[in-house]
Amino acid sequence: MLLCMSKTQEATLPPLHSVSVAGVVVREDGRLLAICRADNGTWELPGGVLELDETPEAGVAREVLEETGIHVEVDELTGVYKNTTRGIVALVFRCKPSGGTERTSSESTAVSWLTPDEVSERMSEVFAIRLLDALDGNGPHVRSHDGKRLIPAG
Repeated sequence: MLLCMSKTQEATLPPLHSVSVAGVVVREDGRLLAICRADNGTWELPGGVLELDETPEAGVAREVLEETGIHVEVDELTGVYKNTTRGIVALVFRCKPSGGTERTSSESTAVSWLTPDEVSERMSEVFAIRLLDALDGNGPHVRSHDGKRLIPAG
């Protein structure tokens, strides 16, 4: 006798989420590290998918180094952000630079230290808020967005 699972049973499984990490790297002069992504040309925080065998802090340090050439010390969690469209939960950490030299990678076409005003000008609201939240000292913040706009809490 042959048994098989129907596609309708597969469709009832709950959706999975991806967990990513990102670093808000703040220099002593208050400038913030940002990258221009190679895949879509948008300005964002350095970061990426957390690997199964690493802590969030180790993941942040690895992603920042891979994308920018900058070594960091991870300070604190400043926010948790969910993209409701793509099912991505991002853990954002405030960091201090501890060495290295700025360079691009296969994931970044530009690396720059931006002022908070430049962050607001260059980044979409859903990414700029992550940097600005890290500066206000009132975190960790918890926010959701649909990829384009923040979704009000409640």
